[in-house]
Amino acid sequence: MRRVAQQGLRILTAFDWPLLALLVIMSLLGLTIMHSAVGGTDWRFSDQARNFGVAFVALWIAAAMPPPLLMRLSPYVYAVGVLLLLGVEFFGETSKGATRWLDLGVVRLQPSEMLKISVPMMLAWYFHKHQGGLRLRDHLVAALLLAIPFILIVRQPDLGTALLVFASGFFVIYFGGLSFRLLVPLFLAGTMLIGGVIYYEDTICRPDVDWVVLHEYQKHRVCTLLDPSADPLGRGFHTIQSMIAIGSGGIYGKGYLKGTQAHLDFIPERSTDFIFAVFAEEFGLYGGIMLLVLYGLLVLRGLHIAMQARTQYGRLLAGGMAMTFFVYVFVNIGMVTGILPVVGVPLPFMSYGGTALLTLGVAGGILMSISRYHPPRNSA
Repeated sequence: MRRVAQQGLRILTAFDWPLLALLVIMSLLGLTIMHSAVGGTDWRFSDQARNFGVAFVALWIAAAMPPPLLMRLSPYVYAVGVLLLLGVEFFGETSKGATRWLDLGVVRLQPSEMLKISVPMMLAWYFHKHQGGLRLRDHLVAALLLAIPFILIVRQPDLGTALLVFASGFFVIYFGGLSFRLLVPLFLAGTMLIGGVIYYEDTICRPDVDWVVLHEYQKHRVCTLLDPSADPLGRGFHTIQSMIAIGSGGIYGKGYLKGTQAHLDFIPERSTDFIFAVFAEEFGLYGGIMLLVLYGLLVLRGLHIAMQARTQYGRLLAGGMAMTFFVYVFVNIGMVTGILPVVGVPLPFMSYGGTALLTLGVAGGILMSISRYHPPRNSA
């Protein structure tokens, strides 16, 4: 009995309770809005409930793994992820113009999702091993470790996932000691590029202009962002209808299950990428602010865990995971409200999808593992 009690106590102490409370609240809210988005308890609602169950099992498994074990596994997890991406490059299955899946016979995988976790793990491992004597060469090696999966995912093409992978790795590199002065030229170059695209919109968005570095559909997404009304019944339909839904919700919202834009099928992909439009229409400005506050608390809890971590590996990995949540939310809500191009990034714990939920569950479990870890007194 004593051993069983100890095992039960170990299971309970694997959780970071403030973080778990936030995740449970957001999961219940996600199931609630999913029920409205699909119009009842059909197979999508049942699947999403099952997906949440799987995600929380993955969360618990990750939370029960101590950071030293995660650190030892990091290079191997990264190597397997890159090998699977190479498998997609040469042997992947193509669907709707994109090659993102790899059929291994017993299971069909989308390896790019795995890299959202394995890239920050690998970079945190690398900086932990080189702490105390970082040089420019070390940051260049880290940039290479990040560039390899990023380029392979862009080639699929899957720009949304590639941006998430890049962001998760970039924040680890930044927290690892990247000088802010090195980012100023990149920021200025990005600002000039965006300004140039806006200024020359009429010229570069013509059908006969090839952007070279982007696929044709990616060019259309950027041009649609600049002027959704140019093709209101085609490429601009998603953005226009989602903004109408958000605006029609007003301050207080139309009420649960009473969103007309959603239930009259005006919002495309309303259970996945554009579910925030459904939420904002039914719960209004106050509901949207409440949701953003929950996401803010989630990110702040992750950053607090990073600040309190006992090892360099834990600090960098927790910081990367927390900021990955932020990028998910920023990109999704940005594209739904019309300030960013549509890139197919789900809203955490709200959008339908098992793979994304599994990734988020593992990320939450890693944060809990770092939060609860106490190294032996004789360790550094």
